[in-house]
Parts: sequence; structure tokens; C-alpha cells
Amino acid sequence: MPRIRIDREGTGPPLVLVHSLLTDARAFDPVAPRLSANFELHRVWLPGFGASEPLAEPSPMLFDIADALAEALEADGITGPGLAVLGNGFGSFVCVALAVAHGDLFGPLIVANGGAAFSEERRAAFTTMSNLVSGSGMEAVVEVAVRRIFTAEYLEAHPEAIGERRDVLLEIDPGSFAASCRALRDMDLRPHVGAIGNPTLVIAGGADTTTPPEMGAELASLVQGAEFATIDDCGHCPPLERPGAFADAVEDFLDRRFA
Repeated sequence: MPRIRIDREGTGPPLVLVHSLLTDARAFDPVAPRLSANFELHRVWLPGFGASEPLAEPSPMLFDIADALAEALEADGITGPGLAVLGNGFGSFVCVALAVAHGDLFGPLIVANGGAAFSEERRAAFTTMSNLVSGSGMEAVVEVAVRRIFTAEYLEAHPEAIGERRDVLLEIDPGSFAASCRALRDMDLRPHVGAIGNPTLVIAGGADTTTPPEMGAELASLVQGAEFATIDDCGHCPPLERPGAFADAVEDFLDRRFA
């Protein structure tokens, strides 16, 4: 299992944050000051991102990555019913797999811009990205990736985001990125998510074209008791694009769960 780095900040009930494929743990920077006032944040760097070790297995299953995360949480003593786990994008799929395989390690689950399975068209996009990065490095997918993260309206209003995201993407280990693309392409969590017993909130970006709202709605329908919420005019990464609305949804759900 690759060693996973987890950064800690804040005080209060513990909250694990797991980033998307097209960002890293710094994607939570806009919401960290607010959330860390009420929660002890544990920001995860997935394998191949930041100081976390890269994926050695060229074709990992999503559950392999979830197992590595479970091992890291247990090693750091970050477990228990008072622990909440939140994932965005790729991180949300990892967290759903974590709930399936290791749901007893934590309490509430928040899935932001996720789902249970991709359509064939979206699976093909992961194959394309994996092949491009394997052949030409991260530079080959930067422009496409940036536009998968944000809405066109957001990029028009924040042109600096393109350069900022480009810098982040170029720091990712290409082999781990390509392997993660294949893990996402090959996953189908639908047969497994009925076993999730964690209180669950599924958040969708209303304008997300990478993991569109119908994917989140499907997941919520398959997890018993799950809540579903949409953030309007938001793309694939609510912590970056709509941090206020994202923090509102997270705090509302966790306040009710920890009341």
C-alpha cells in the first residue's frame, strides 16, 4: 500500500477531506478557514499527489486505494463514529468505496460530485486521459482538465484559475494519475453501495459535466437514508468554485448529525 500523507488543522470533531483527480489537497484552501473553526480537518493527499507515495500497481482497483486510505487513517488514529469523511470527485468515489469496505471506521459520509458508476462515454474519456498522460505526461491533459473542473462562466470571471490549476496538475505523478483514471473507468459501485450504513449526504454541482447531478442522484437513491443536495451554477469542484455554498451544505449536515 502506498503511504498517504494527511495534514491536520483546526479544532473540533474530526473531518477528513479527500480531493478530486484534477486537484490536490489545496483545493480545500477556500473552505479550510471556515471549517477549521468548528472541525479538526484532516486533508488527505491521494497516492501520487504531494508527498504521498505514488501508486506502484499499474491497474489498481478503487477498493485498493480505499484500503490504503483506511490504513493511513488507522495509523494516524483518525477513526471512530465521531469522524466524518468527505470526498470530492475522485476522492468521493474513494470515500464511497471506503464506506463499503471500512464503514465501521467512521460516521457521516459526504460525497461531493460523485456517483456509483460512469456512462460508457465517460469511461472512454478516462481511457483517453490515461493514454495521453502515459504517452506525453501531465502537460497533455492540462487544458482539458481545467475545463472539466470549472464552468465556462467561472473561468471567464476568474481567468487566473487556469494558470493556478495548471501548476497544480503538473505536480501530479503521471503514472499515478493514469492509474487512477483506469481505476475510475473500471469501477462500478452499484452492486456494493446498498451495504453502506453511514449517514450520507450527496452533493452535486448543478453545472458539473464531469460527474453530472444525475450521477449523484442515482447514488443517493441506492444508499439507504441518503440526502441529496445540489449547488446551482457550480462545476466539478465546489470547494473552489462555490466555497460558501459548499461549506453551508457541509456544516448543515454535520451540525444535524453531531447535535
